[in-house]
Amino acid sequence: MPLLLEPSPNEVKDKKLYAEMGLSDEEFNRIEELLGRTPNYTETGIFSVMWSEHCSYKKSKPLLSKFPTTSERVLQGPGEGAGIVDIGDELAVAFKIESHNHPSAIEPYQGAATGVGGILRDVFSMGAKPIALLNSLRFGELNHPRTKYLFEEVVAGIAGYGNCVGVPTVGGEIQFDDCYKGNPLVNAMCVGLIKHEDIQVGQAKGIGNTVMYIGSATGRDGIHGATFASEELTDNSAEDRPAVQVGDPFMEKLLIEASLEIVKCDALVGIQDMGAAGLTSSASEMASKAGTGIEMNLDLVPQRERDMTPYEMMLSESQERMLIVVEKGREQEIKDIVSKYDLEAVEVGQVIEEKQFRLLFKGEIVTDVPVDALAEDAPVYHMPSKKPEFNRVSQKLEFNDANDILEQLLQQPTIASKEWVYEQYDHQVQTNTVVKPGSDAAVLRVRGTDKAIAMTTDCNSRYLHLDPQQGGQIAVAEAARNLVASGAEPVAVTDCLNFGNPDKPEVFWMMEQATDGMAKACELLKTPVISGNVSLYNETNGTSVYPTPVIGMVGLVHDLKHITTQLAKEPGDAVYVIGETTEEIGGSEIQKLLSGQYEGNCPTIDLKTEQKHQQQLLQAIQAGVVASAHDVSEGGLAVALAEKVMTTPLGLTVDIDGEDAIELFSETQSRFVVTVQPELTDQFEQMVDAVRIGTVTNNGQMVIKFNNEKVVDRSIDDLTKLWKGAIPCLLKSKD
Repeated sequence: MPLLLEPSPNEVKDKKLYAEMGLSDEEFNRIEELLGRTPNYTETGIFSVMWSEHCSYKKSKPLLSKFPTTSERVLQGPGEGAGIVDIGDELAVAFKIESHNHPSAIEPYQGAATGVGGILRDVFSMGAKPIALLNSLRFGELNHPRTKYLFEEVVAGIAGYGNCVGVPTVGGEIQFDDCYKGNPLVNAMCVGLIKHEDIQVGQAKGIGNTVMYIGSATGRDGIHGATFASEELTDNSAEDRPAVQVGDPFMEKLLIEASLEIVKCDALVGIQDMGAAGLTSSASEMASKAGTGIEMNLDLVPQRERDMTPYEMMLSESQERMLIVVEKGREQEIKDIVSKYDLEAVEVGQVIEEKQFRLLFKGEIVTDVPVDALAEDAPVYHMPSKKPEFNRVSQKLEFNDANDILEQLLQQPTIASKEWVYEQYDHQVQTNTVVKPGSDAAVLRVRGTDKAIAMTTDCNSRYLHLDPQQGGQIAVAEAARNLVASGAEPVAVTDCLNFGNPDKPEVFWMMEQATDGMAKACELLKTPVISGNVSLYNETNGTSVYPTPVIGMVGLVHDLKHITTQLAKEPGDAVYVIGETTEEIGGSEIQKLLSGQYEGNCPTIDLKTEQKHQQQLLQAIQAGVVASAHDVSEGGLAVALAEKVMTTPLGLTVDIDGEDAIELFSETQSRFVVTVQPELTDQFEQMVDAVRIGTVTNNGQMVIKFNNEKVVDRSIDDLTKLWKGAIPCLLKSKD
């Protein structure tokens, strides 16, 4: 029998097999104290995944408590599959972002694809219909063959899954830096729409109620995936390839439709997807949240491989699976629903009064542990922190030809057009996409209303590398800026905290500082954090990625007339800059271009100024006096101006006053470039503190004067070709 193949409890302890599963000596001793005995092999595996950083947040939980999580709009904050905010008319938006970094480093196509599948399930398990996908990606420099491979395969995986499942991929961001060479970051975000009455939670309530399993059969893929995500990558990590799950988007599509019908059935008590730690986490968390227990018979679990052990079944992270709790006696109603989608709902257990997690296999009890020991009693660590040494001095940057600098910046992969990426994504399916990829934020209409939802992902990790607190504030502020420039009121945040090894005091200090900055910005900008994910140990052979706390933010466009895009609209429109420009080059694209490194201080941000500029611009947009708007970010003002007219037949002529031409490429915060129709300029200037710097032209030229001296004079067509061709050229290069 398979049970005889598993090591005995004494072997687990004496041979320290628990250490191979990621548990420390102290943690194993604590488990023995909680149980009053030595756990068996299956129980040890269950504890190891539930107490992993990926599931328990044992080293990041103290930092997460800083975030504001409530507002008048928040209907569901952190703790469930996704957060939910009210948008009026008895409608709400559910959304969340999560990482799939380690799997994508080992098996990029499936790693990215299953990241998409997992985040979809988080959202539709709340009862929400997924309406949009976004992503945030980080790779090494594109001059390395393996980076090209990872980049191409991750994009293909996102497209392959998202396109097949019928949910549009409408936005995202990508940065390229050497620190991500061995450890790419693949963060996936999903946004769903839901009626208030359909909101569900993952709780196993009602003693005697039935636990049912829906979706794909359980296999051996993804075993110990949560543990794999909670350790550093090494040269030997390819040996962990079996920990990467395999996705089936066609099954997911059926599962979405079935689940959305199930949530309208009053026989349903609770629903949760089987994500990280699979059947273990979904069952134990549902019971713990409800204050109950669960008993399951593993002989009843659908299996696609022979002779699977309890350990394998409970730790598998096979995709496209859901666990639900149904009122006893009404199981057939669920079976009838799922059968319409060629799915099967199987009774695998029941809710019990004892707060135990009990598993039966071949007539024996193979697991019997307190549910709270798994879900609530994981250790929480307050890690030591130490401020790392920073190079606060940056060399003076000089250049002779602004034309040349602008052309080079537009070809930097982080700035260059991402059309090669998003043209692979179906962003029009469901036919609600109003603003497609390529503007500051994606915008989708809410059918049956005059409203729309704007969404974005953002984080400049170079700033966090130099100053994690300032960088954390900037990440939140820039995401909000993207939404405001699109005509939306920023509403709430989901975050994905990507950091290195928290056991290193310097890394944990960066985590502390970054979350301090994020919390401060979220508080002032009134964008509570309602969901998210922590991804630590993003290191390869001891080299950490930059601190990368990605911000996913959703905003509400109160009227479709307010939707605004970044491209200039008409010749003769006035060009304005909101916000002062100063020489701030630390962590900037021009610093990287000219010196090959990031040093000095990152740009500063005054959140009060940020708030004022955002409020003024949004009010002006809502008053109908803004033709186009775009935030100033990577590459500075010169790049932002080019982005206003590239891909159009228009041009720009502007004249900027300043003290040093480097200000053209400085990345000073809290700035927007706006165009306004001539007859509305007086009204605009009364509403917004802005400086008029030029005019939209119809000659297809970009002319920038600095202190009345012409420093840039380039054809928009030429700039567009360089900008659009950069990434395809790098991918084709054999260097």
